[in-house]
Amino acid sequence: MHGMINRALQGFLTTTYGDAVWAEVRSQAGLPFADFEAMLDYPDALTMACFQAACHVLYKHPNALLEDIGTWLVTDAHLEPLRRLMRFSGPSFLDFLLSLEEMGERGRLAVPDLDMPRIEVDRIDPSSFRIRAQWTLPGIAPILMGCLRAMADDYGALAVLRLDGVEAGGECLHVQLLDAAYSQGRSFDLGRVRA
Repeated sequence: MHGMINRALQGFLTTTYGDAVWAEVRSQAGLPFADFEAMLDYPDALTMACFQAACHVLYKHPNALLEDIGTWLVTDAHLEPLRRLMRFSGPSFLDFLLSLEEMGERGRLAVPDLDMPRIEVDRIDPSSFRIRAQWTLPGIAPILMGCLRAMADDYGALAVLRLDGVEAGGECLHVQLLDAAYSQGRSFDLGRVRA
């Protein structure tokens, strides 16, 4: 697994729960080093060992922890560039949903060797969507659900999301868009330039 994925898990744990929790996770997972390097590749088994240790240390169900990680990816101030990249999908949450299939290509533009999930979006009716995602490791649907909940808030949309099983090797979730303009979303300026 790409080091950026492992580094994200480490960043989530240290930012949210502190260095002591990360130290305990490292110990239980048997990591021979203190920190993941973002540009290195690691065996998938090592990623899974860290994740399983985190679930054990935090007494959290795997889906709950994965959803929290997905939310953190969009909301943490240090990851603002990722939020901005996602907001380039369009001016509304509906536009964002309809462009999810392109997310992998956009991610590979930034990091060419990053293993991105393959996402398919089926529009059931004007406000209902079924999303199917496939990735190297299990758990992409809860991560995606956390990201989508956070992005709905970011856009000011009211949406109900739920995990929807596994189909043809892909993890599924259902999105019901109740109100695309429920509240004022976070500000986003397409042309913002850093000072």
